[in-house]
Amino acid sequence: MSTNRVEGAIDKGAGAVKEAVGKATGNERLEAEGAVQKAKGDVQNKVGKVQDKIGDAIKH
Repeated sequence: MSTNRVEGAIDKGAGAVKEAVGKATGNERLEAEGAVQKAKGDVQNKVGKVQDKIGDAIKH
């Protein structure tokens, strides 16, 4: 498993928490930061999936 997938999952989870806390407290900045971090994690996870597929193709 690519480190990008792991780091992406961590960013996505942390972003979701920030976004939820921002919504619950009415902190629009924290909510926006969470949404951005969640999106970054999603992209990073997708990059990791591509890296894994390339690695698998090279092995076979």
